[in-house]
Amino acid sequence: MEGGKVLVRLNKYLSMCGVASRRKADQLILEGRVKVNGLVVKELGWKIDLEKDTVEVDGKVVKPQRFIYIALYKPCCYLTALGKSKDGKRTIEELLKDVPVRVYPAGRLDYNAEGLLILTNDGELANRIMHPRYKLPKTYQVLVKGKVSQKTLEEMKKGAVLEDGFAKPVSVRLIRYEGENSLLEIVFTEGRKHIVKRFTAHFGHKVLRLKRTAIGPIKLGKLSPGKWRELSKEEVHMLKKAVKMVK
Repeated sequence: MEGGKVLVRLNKYLSMCGVASRRKADQLILEGRVKVNGLVVKELGWKIDLEKDTVEVDGKVVKPQRFIYIALYKPCCYLTALGKSKDGKRTIEELLKDVPVRVYPAGRLDYNAEGLLILTNDGELANRIMHPRYKLPKTYQVLVKGKVSQKTLEEMKKGAVLEDGFAKPVSVRLIRYEGENSLLEIVFTEGRKHIVKRFTAHFGHKVLRLKRTAIGPIKLGKLSPGKWRELSKEEVHMLKKAVKMVK
C-alpha cells in the first residue's frame, strides 16, 4: 500500500487473474500484449492501483478471480487434456463438469496411468508444481512384471542412466508380491516423460499398472476414480509451502 492506494506489480496482478505465472506474465508484458488504462506497458516493475486501474491482455479486460484448487482421481484411459481429443479418446474435461470455474492440470499423467492430478486456475502455483527447480515429490504405486529382488531394489535406489540422462528416485520400496508380480512404491521429484516406466524397464521389470498416490503433501486418499474434491485451506497452504510460495 502506497499513499492509501493498494498497489501490486503488474505481473503479480496477471497471476492473480489466472492469466499466467509471474514469469510468463513478464513475457506478455515485454511482448506489448498488456495495457493499463488503454496504454501499452512494457516496464516489468510497473505497479497498478487495484481500485482504479483497468488491465487488458490481448484486448480483453482481466480481473482477479477466486482461485480454486482441485484434486482429481484420473482413471485409466483418459487423456490429461481439456477439450475433445482428435482421435476420440476420453479426456479429463468430462470429469470436471461440476467444477464452477475453468481449471487447468498442473502436470500430467499418461493415458494408461491413473491417480492424483491437481488442477487449478492459480497460474503461479501450477507453474511451481511442474517446475523441476522446486523438487516436489510425486509418489507412485507401481505394479511391475516379475518378482523384484532385494538386490534389484538396492540397485534401483542408486539410480540409473536412461536415454535422456541419470534418474534417481527419492525412495523405492517393495509393498508386496502379487503372485509372480511386484507392487512397488516409487517417489520421484522430476516429471520426465514416462520416467517411472522407463526406470523400472531398465531393471527388467515392465510396468503393468501405474497409480500416482500423492503430489507433495497432497494425497489421493479415499477419492474414487473419476471423482474430484476441492483442497482444504490447510492443504493449499501446505502445497504452497512445499513449493516456497509461502513460509
